[in-house]
Amino acid sequence: MAIFLSGGTGYIGAHVAANLLAQGQSLNLLVRARSVEEAEGRLWRALQLHFDFPVFHQHLRTRTRIFLGDLTESHLGLPASDYTRLLDGTDSIIHCAASLNRRSEKSCLNVNLRGTLEVLQLARRAHERHGLRRFSHVSTVAVAGQRQDEVVGEDAAIDWGRSDYDPYARTKKFCEHMLHELLPHDVSHLVFRPSIVLGDSRRGETTQFDMVRAFVFLAGLPVLPFHPEHRVDIVPVEYVADAITTLHLREKPSHDTYHLSAGTGSQTFRELTAALAQARGTKPPLYAPFLGRPFRSVVRAAAAQRGTKIGHVGSLLQVFLPYLFWNTVFDNRRIVAELGREPMRFSAYSLELLQFATTTRYQYPYRDWPQETAPEVPPGGSDSARGVAAPAVAGGIPGGGRS
Repeated sequence: MAIFLSGGTGYIGAHVAANLLAQGQSLNLLVRARSVEEAEGRLWRALQLHFDFPVFHQHLRTRTRIFLGDLTESHLGLPASDYTRLLDGTDSIIHCAASLNRRSEKSCLNVNLRGTLEVLQLARRAHERHGLRRFSHVSTVAVAGQRQDEVVGEDAAIDWGRSDYDPYARTKKFCEHMLHELLPHDVSHLVFRPSIVLGDSRRGETTQFDMVRAFVFLAGLPVLPFHPEHRVDIVPVEYVADAITTLHLREKPSHDTYHLSAGTGSQTFRELTAALAQARGTKPPLYAPFLGRPFRSVVRAAAAQRGTKIGHVGSLLQVFLPYLFWNTVFDNRRIVAELGREPMRFSAYSLELLQFATTTRYQYPYRDWPQETAPEVPPGGSDSARGVAAPAVAGGIPGGGRS
């Protein structure tokens, strides 16, 4: 029996997969790919931040299982025999996969709502066959909707009378609703809501650059359109992944919903920029909150210049600006009590992260699959079904569909 993990090639999902594999857990992983070889390549790209190739390949051969399908299709796009094998071999589920395309209603509806529905159906059917130990769902603090100057607790986050910031937040809120309505009540479930996930406090390397690029741009401005005492709730990815894996494996967590955030320890813009300026040996920026509205107008105009560098930066800023203006943080006392520690402050690792991003020009230096290591075929397996046809698999693939 294994943990079914969706979204294993995504930023958070890859960290979760690496944690689980390092702790000796077995994984069932779904991927959209034309072949197991292609799927293995995607998994190697996702996990080479965490393992060197020999360790990765050992995990791949011994404790992962490939299922080539699509999160948004009926029965995950799997043949009946493979879907049955997935049902029989899954004892718990961690659903990380999601569309983060905050500008596309279609993408968010298709991946977040339809995808979550398919994973919930998998959970229901697995529970009917042999029982399901736990269902863990990775959501977002954005389900709290439009807020201003608040500290939001887990139980007060969802307010159906509030407007949503974007399609991503709206669909993730409905995903939580579906979980509570459709998952059998006797299945233990956990909901994790990360705040702004930015970087890994243990190292500067990252494979996710969108938010980093936006921060690099803002850090280079001499004047910022924010209030210097407003807080920004940023949490490092390894803290988020550790929280998810630790509580998913724990027999009896204290709660069913957790904010994975910096909470009231969130730093202000002034603290963040002062620390970064000191580390760089430069002057901190000036603050002009009254420029907030015209700055947003400039960002909208820049985002309209599609296909240009300015347009790309404008699009990134247009997505993330609401989360920088709301001066709202998310109470994290539950997860701090469970893990026994606070997340690292962003100022403690931001310089190394930004230096890595700019030095590599916002591209992770991926390594190719070593040519001397050919994928193996398990006994009785075929080229078209390698890793699925036999319980002991030679290959593996990350979860599902989108990330």
